[in-house]
Amino acid sequence: MSPILVRPVREQLEHDRIIRLLQAKYKRKFEVAMNPGNEQNAPVGGPPPWYPDLVLQDARGKKLLGVVEVETAESVNHLEAMSQWAAFSRLRTPFHLYVPISMIDVARRLCQDLQISVAEIWAYSAIGDQLRFSLVQRSAQTPESKPRAAAVPRAAAAPARSGPNGQSRASRPAAAPARRKTVAKKTARPAGSVRRGSARKPASRSTASAAKKKPSTSRAQKRK
Repeated sequence: MSPILVRPVREQLEHDRIIRLLQAKYKRKFEVAMNPGNEQNAPVGGPPPWYPDLVLQDARGKKLLGVVEVETAESVNHLEAMSQWAAFSRLRTPFHLYVPISMIDVARRLCQDLQISVAEIWAYSAIGDQLRFSLVQRSAQTPESKPRAAAVPRAAAAPARSGPNGQSRASRPAAAPARRKTVAKKTARPAGSVRRGSARKPASRSTASAAKKKPSTSRAQKRK
C-alpha cells in the first residue's frame, strides 16, 4: 500500500485519467493490467505483494515484462521513493516512472540518492484537456536488453622459431622463387666451314711461278 493513503479528489481523478491513457498506449505491445485507485487487480513481487499502477505482461499474461508507476506532485517524496520505487526497481524488470514536469529534478535526485534504477523517466504536462508525455531519461542498461554477441577471436599467430643462441626470431615470409636466366646456346659450326663474305686465301708461290714459265716454252717451239 502506498504511504500516501489519501490523495485530494481532483488529484486522484487526474491520476486515474493518466493511467487509462497509458494503458491504451502500452496495449499495443503488451497485455496491460491496471490497478487504479484502491483496486488490487494485478499483484507483483512479494510477499507482501505490490500493486503498481500498470503491470505489463506478455500476450499469455504469465511473464512480467515491466511495471509503470504514475506520481502526482504530492506523491513525489522521499517516503514514496523508499517504499515503492525501490521495491519496483528490484523486480528485475523495466520500471517506468511518470511524474509531473515540475517534479523532474526532485525525482532524479531521489533516484540518485537512494540508488534506484529506473528504465525510463517520463514527464507529463496538461495543456487544456490534453496531456503530453515526453521522455526525460532512459537507462543505458535495462533488464530486458540482451548482451552483445562475443567477438570472434582472431587466428593465433604462428610460433616464433628459436635461433642457435636460444633467441626467438620471427618467421620470415617465404621468398619468391628466383627466375632462371635463359642462356642462349651457341650453335657449333662444323670444321673447315668458311663464313660468307670472307676473303679467299692467296695462291701459293709455286703455282704462280709455274704459270709464268708456260709462255717461254711456247716461244721456243716457234723458233724451231
